[in-house]
Amino acid sequence: MTAHKKTQTQLIHAPRKAPQYIETVQPPLFRASTIIFKSTSHLFDRHWTDAYDYSYGTHGTPTTFTLADNIAQIEGGTYCLLAPSGLSAITLVNSAVLNSGDEVWVADNIYGPNLEHLNNLQARYGIQVKIYNPIDANSFQPTEKAKLIWLEAAGSVTLEFPDLKNLVKKAQQANMLTALDNTWGAGLAFNAFDFSNEHLSVDITVHALTKYPSGGGDILMGSVVTRDQQLHHKLYRMHAIQGISVSGDDTAQIQRSLAHMSLRYDQQSKSAVTLLDWLQQQPHFSQVLHPSHADSAGHSFWSEICTTGKSAGLVSVIFKPEYDLAAIQKFCDSLSLFKLGFSWGGPISLAMLYDLKQMRSLENTHLQQGLLVRFCIGLEHPEDLIQDIQNALKQIE
Repeated sequence: MTAHKKTQTQLIHAPRKAPQYIETVQPPLFRASTIIFKSTSHLFDRHWTDAYDYSYGTHGTPTTFTLADNIAQIEGGTYCLLAPSGLSAITLVNSAVLNSGDEVWVADNIYGPNLEHLNNLQARYGIQVKIYNPIDANSFQPTEKAKLIWLEAAGSVTLEFPDLKNLVKKAQQANMLTALDNTWGAGLAFNAFDFSNEHLSVDITVHALTKYPSGGGDILMGSVVTRDQQLHHKLYRMHAIQGISVSGDDTAQIQRSLAHMSLRYDQQSKSAVTLLDWLQQQPHFSQVLHPSHADSAGHSFWSEICTTGKSAGLVSVIFKPEYDLAAIQKFCDSLSLFKLGFSWGGPISLAMLYDLKQMRSLENTHLQQGLLVRFCIGLEHPEDLIQDIQNALKQIE
């Protein structure tokens, strides 16, 4: 006869357990640091390279593996690792594949924190950072030391769509790894692992799940997707060494939002095009930047690769030179529906002011002189957003 357990013990080791698995709309949420092994044989009959290594919370739970599998499928890859933020995913790639003396190439419109991390690696470990013009593949001239090229489609802030085909071809000829920041496309605008008639593919995609997959402006997370198992294991090993992990609660929130991600992406893309048409008619701007705009740099590359016609919800404008910093600050401060903040993909529209002279290394003849404001379109009605911008413009006339 089993001895009756004291109350304190029963609070921890319940005598009865409800059946653990039922079918629900959303998968069950697992919160775990410690994972209980059924036996010592289960403990030792496992390896960190197993597809689903349930050994400790940092390695994964059904909750995190479910989201990872779904992100890999959306992006057209096979393997996916989750990280606490998009930047954490980026630094994971840099840490895993770059060694002292290696050469890494980055676009002139690279996401700023990525460049900052690479410059830090250059100062500390002798990584050589080289910069290329994303719409001019001839500016990409790798040497025998070249190991990695970072691609962005479209680029940060100025939204140039790169010459992805020729850049990837040159990188492959140089036996370099190709890593694409795919946050803008979200796996929906094009398939980064098969984006041409020649079935060209990047090696790695990084995605800030903070943006469109989350959709709420409240969850931070990133992903690293690959197709090659050996490369995945190399990244996975660094992932484990660095103790990278994500919250089960955050993971479940993003998983819940995936069902309507494409609907939100399409709506925000449509609203961005509506604003684009109106912004082009305003006399305050010398340039309106959006990949679908025929006059925007890289438009032909976008047209060729993004055959879906999708173009995300970002539009940037460059003010004419007669509008100084004080005037554009007044414009931004006068916005009501657009809030001042970084990121995008959430329900609230955002605006951010940039000085390109402080952000670019190369001479960009395709960009007009002036200060830039990036609009990140939320889920408000586009007519209300247009009215908001119009009201703010009146404050600086």
